Amino acid sequence: MYLSKLELHGFKSFADRTVVDFSSGVTAVVGPNGCGKSNIVDAVRWVIGEQRARILRSDKMEDIIFNGTSTRRPLGMSEVLLTIENTRGVLPIEYSEVTIGRRLFRSGESEYLLNGVQCRLKDITDLFMDTGMGAGAYSVIELKMIEDILSDSADDRRHMFEEAAGISKYKTRRGQTLRKLAGTQTDLNRVRDIVDELDKHVRSLERQAKKAS
Repeated sequence: MYLSKLELHGFKSFADRTVVDFSSGVTAVVGPNGCGKSNIVDAVRWVIGEQRARILRSDKMEDIIFNGTSTRRPLGMSEVLLTIENTRGVLPIEYSEVTIGRRLFRSGESEYLLNGVQCRLKDITDLFMDTGMGAGAYSVIELKMIEDILSDSADDRRHMFEEAAGISKYKTRRGQTLRKLAGTQTDLNRVRDIVDELDKHVRSLERQAKKAS
């Protein structure tokens, strides 16, 4: 599995639709300061589900939309598409090539896409769970992140190792199942209370019927 293509439109400094192709080997993005290299990394973070504007080096999420220049008007939408080669089936989906997308409008509305079909953020999160590519995972690492990992608490480091070991999704599903069971137990208790009240009411009516006869 590897990133094969990144498409940006209206994301930060990329006003025009820009396509970046990646090969299966090592790809280096080079250029002078201010040409947008860091914005490419931010785009990858954002499209896979990053929700914190500060991680994207912005004050608020709307700042990622191209804000215009002295010669160009601001755009009303930002869009990023990320294509992943999946011939080995690392991602739990039947396609050999997977494209995820994210759009943000100045109105605050956002959309997520999976192979061109609108989906939920949860669908993207579940797709990347235990692959190391999800938001907050270890697939995109900066120098500061290494320092943060070393200074993180034991719980935070354990979470990262669980993601790398591929057990996060099982813990997540276990938690979801336990919550469902707890909700079912609550419903059963409520039903029992209703049945008990109905039994009391029936017995009361039976006594009244006997007295009346």
